[in-house]
Amino acid sequence: PNLFLYGISYENWEAIRNNPRKPLINRSITGLYPPGSTIKPIVALSALENNIISTNFKVNCSGKIEMYGQTYNCWKKKGHGVVNLRDALKVSCDTFFYEMSRRLGVDRLNETAKKFGLGNKVFNNFFKEEKTGLVPSTEWKKNVLGKGWVLGETLITGIGQGYIQTTPLQLCLMTAQLANGGFKINPKIIVNKKDLTFEEIKSKMNENLEKKIQGPEFDDAMLDLDISNIKESKLYKPLFRNQENIKFVLDAMFASTNEVRGTSYSSRIKNEKYKFAGKTGTSQVKKITKIQRELDLDTSQIPYEERDHALYIAFGPYKNPRYSLSIFVEHGGSGSSAAAPLAKKLFKTIIDRHEE
Repeated sequence: PNLFLYGISYENWEAIRNNPRKPLINRSITGLYPPGSTIKPIVALSALENNIISTNFKVNCSGKIEMYGQTYNCWKKKGHGVVNLRDALKVSCDTFFYEMSRRLGVDRLNETAKKFGLGNKVFNNFFKEEKTGLVPSTEWKKNVLGKGWVLGETLITGIGQGYIQTTPLQLCLMTAQLANGGFKINPKIIVNKKDLTFEEIKSKMNENLEKKIQGPEFDDAMLDLDISNIKESKLYKPLFRNQENIKFVLDAMFASTNEVRGTSYSSRIKNEKYKFAGKTGTSQVKKITKIQRELDLDTSQIPYEERDHALYIAFGPYKNPRYSLSIFVEHGGSGSSAAAPLAKKLFKTIIDRHEE
């Protein structure tokens, strides 16, 4: 940015403009990427909310499944063995999510994902360049591509690949709405004195939760309203049918970061003040051939533009969440090695300056 301070030279401008990595693009709101395994908390929540599975549902992961002549691989070649839902989120078992997604179906997943902010602009039309993203459905494919949906597409959507596209900011909003207990929030850039305090917002959420328990007026139609066009009294509505399902997902994200075998265990912070929970993601940018899978190349051995993207979503402090993060490292490789360690540094910095 300093190059622009006093007028940029022609040479510098041309170098930036022609840079293949496009440094002038605001990737937070205009970058569209497959979310990879960061979508798994929402897939799990959708399956629980729709009573497709219970928390005790188990799958035996041998490293892959085969369906109609196609092989769908888990990231762990030898498999994870028998895993339940909590463990599947903790170790990010793809095989478990293939089976759960098959039972869930893409349309029910679409409904839950959109409630939590995916496939919608976070700031409405405040930024012209903000992208909407895409959460696919059977109707979308028929209308846009003129083809019927196939089962294999449901499986890969369940691990955040295929047609699904999200911005890093959408993933941050999704994480925040999980971490706050499952309530709709209206993101803002500027804070003013008229805004509700944290305590007032929590009070409103609890009030809305009580209303949901007591009466039927909180039907799902209420949740689909455009929050920019409704009064403040209708903000902070529950996005869930059963809050126990939200609590279960948050606990599994805690395990993913703070328990042995969790995919971001090496980035954990033991100190309660900074302790956070999260979910790693690694999204492919191209189909991996059988030969490439067998070679098992290190990220540095793969051409830059063919490397996976590294993602991580997180919230903290765990016991009283105030912050959510979405970390995206373009062509960074693995989410656990490239993205999660940044969360450790960020939470320490953010929480230390919290009172300021």
